[in-house]
Amino acid sequence: MIVNERETQEGLLVTVCDADVLGETFESDEITLTVTEKFYGGDAVDETAAVDSLSRATVANIVGTRAVELALEEGFIDEANVLEVGETRHAQLLRM
Repeated sequence: MIVNERETQEGLLVTVCDADVLGETFESDEITLTVTEKFYGGDAVDETAAVDSLSRATVANIVGTRAVELALEEGFIDEANVLEVGETRHAQLLRM
């Protein structure tokens, strides 16, 4: 998985994606999702490190089948809030 952390005025922004989706574009009906290096690029990490980053995130963007599954398994997101975009999955997390 690829993880990127950025401190913002609103808190910690974390992006997590499967390595194989980085640089890809996915489309379904009204949604186009491009997993850009600029936004999603970061460090290759194991699942434990990805969970650590998500646990500290104020806002997170999660893309890829495995990354979304991990976020579901760990209780960060709910299945009802996961989007199917082409051949991948996407979810966002916002802690208030």
